[in-house]
Amino acid sequence: MNYFGDAFPADTCLFADTFPEDTVYKLMGQELTITQHFGANLGVAAPVWEAALHLCHYFEEHRMEWRGKRVVELGAGTGVVGIVAARLGADVTLTDLPATVPQLQDNIWANMPSSGWPSSPPAALSLRWGQDHRKFPSDWDLVLGADIVYLPETYPLLMDTLVHLCKNKAQLYMSSKMRKEHETPRFFEELLPERFDVQLVHRDHNQNINIYRAALNKEH
Repeated sequence: MNYFGDAFPADTCLFADTFPEDTVYKLMGQELTITQHFGANLGVAAPVWEAALHLCHYFEEHRMEWRGKRVVELGAGTGVVGIVAARLGADVTLTDLPATVPQLQDNIWANMPSSGWPSSPPAALSLRWGQDHRKFPSDWDLVLGADIVYLPETYPLLMDTLVHLCKNKAQLYMSSKMRKEHETPRFFEELLPERFDVQLVHRDHNQNINIYRAALNKEH
């Protein structure tokens, strides 16, 4: 079952009628060339969203230490956040629905440092929230998500997945456009605090983007 409806079709034929667009980003001291496969049936997974760029800028501003960290990104889309982390020494797993995995793999290979990955190459794996999460370990240092909170029917599935991934004291960072029409504020103000200790650590009023840091409640 595709819980995400037409926004993420199950069709994995990525390159049929595709209009790829390459964009260069300079993030956390790294220069990345990210391909966005528009017209590839990826829907909202095709572009780089501002919330992802905000999360990278937040990490740069706060001098996040990546070397040796085990990182998983949910709804990675183009993979921009996780790929930067991998270039800085993290052991990264990028996840999204099956149709998006080829785009992630393309961007991983296109952004391998000339000297090779400082840790291991990022992995690109399918993870359908509420279905596949138990196939993944729970020993992450960081769990990341950028603009993945926009379909209310997926929120219980996302919560189940986050609880599993964060069981062993992982820090959760989520950057999101705060769309009232999609009940995004309700997720962060009501649903996430039911199981996590949540802090608002960054607010961009102009673009209506928030960044939250969270950790699983001791009760869970």
